[in-house]
Amino acid sequence: MQRPAQRPSVDLTIERLGQLGEGIGSVEGHTVFVPGALPGERVRAQIREDGKVFRGTLESVLEPSPQRRIPPCPYAKRCGGCDWQHLDEQAQRTAREEIVLSALEHLGGIPRSGYERRPLLTAGTGLGYRRRALLHVFPAGLGGGLGYFAAHSHEPVAVAHCPALVPALQPMPGALAALLAPVAKEIEAVQLLAEGGASAASLSLKGRVRPRLLELAEHMCRELGFAGVVLLPKEGAPVLVGAPTLKAPAPGNPAVHLLLRPDGFTQANGALAPELVGSALTLLGAEKTDRVLELYSGNGFFTFGLAATAAHVTGVEGASLSSTLAQKSAAASKVTNVRFMTGDVRKVVEGLARERTRFELLLADPPRTGAPGLGSWAQKLEVRRVVYVACDAGSLARDAKGLLEHGFSAQTLQLVDMFPQTRHVEAVMSFERRG
Repeated sequence: MQRPAQRPSVDLTIERLGQLGEGIGSVEGHTVFVPGALPGERVRAQIREDGKVFRGTLESVLEPSPQRRIPPCPYAKRCGGCDWQHLDEQAQRTAREEIVLSALEHLGGIPRSGYERRPLLTAGTGLGYRRRALLHVFPAGLGGGLGYFAAHSHEPVAVAHCPALVPALQPMPGALAALLAPVAKEIEAVQLLAEGGASAASLSLKGRVRPRLLELAEHMCRELGFAGVVLLPKEGAPVLVGAPTLKAPAPGNPAVHLLLRPDGFTQANGALAPELVGSALTLLGAEKTDRVLELYSGNGFFTFGLAATAAHVTGVEGASLSSTLAQKSAAASKVTNVRFMTGDVRKVVEGLARERTRFELLLADPPRTGAPGLGSWAQKLEVRRVVYVACDAGSLARDAKGLLEHGFSAQTLQLVDMFPQTRHVEAVMSFERRG
């Protein structure tokens, strides 16, 4: 593989932040992306040509921005998890909003004046908010321990204490590293989850579930206080030790308890979960006569709030674990106006369209890759309103463009600050069918 062409170090001025959070400047008429640099700064960077793109490695900050600060986490300079800790939090919020607005404008073709913008919703906490984490297990040859990868690489960064996590989980990387050391070669990753004073973990294994791994899971429950552990073998069904399924009140419908497992998807920021769901429900505006289609419905995070106001909700989810947990929640709480369908979302929606099934409203909360085809689906199902929940600005913009091309207009954008210290933000945007 040919290595990117290196160029001499240069001094340049950073003009703005890019969609991936890096500083953007120019050298000899070429746009240069410099991770770690901030708008307005004069920096020195080692430049390399990477295909048609120029990338820079920050060597020094010659004239720092007044918004630059000392990162509050000791691992910030190496760890790739919280890549904006060097930027003060108010400036972070402004920059996250700008990333979304710029993406909608340039990728989606939607001018900033083309929709209502509501004030950003925040929880007022910059650290200690993440209730779940994925920790990689590094063997002794890579330094050992548990932790994350460095930015833009797979270089291991072992951590003993992670301040981004909720307090109950913060010391777990170090505590688990010592406990897992004798079997570290058999484990690929650890997932942590905390909710309501309880915590659980899952271990992704490189092979089968052996007796010593079962003993380890039991030891984790006894010594570290986990309610339960899920062992995930390379092949075959998960093995549950203890009670790793946690419960949380469903946002928008606290009479229902969501079921959460560490090996399934859960929104990382539990403190802002009610605001995220409340925003989506408000923009969707479901009434007692409305039928709602929810795509990528997960474990029912939005579903049960929708069910409290709509006539009927159909949830479609590709992950069988999430769908099973949602069905169990519905059965336990005797929610009868929901239907869960498990399968490939595109295939399920196309089947509903062929059957001429109709819905008044559609809510989509896709993964980071977005929901290509959403505009066509909404048109075929004849929905009058779509609410799209996105954690990636580029996917939001591309799918919004598709909705506009299929007869919808942008209405309202609500941002929810779910991921402090990073470039990411949760966006909730509504679209109305024209005519």
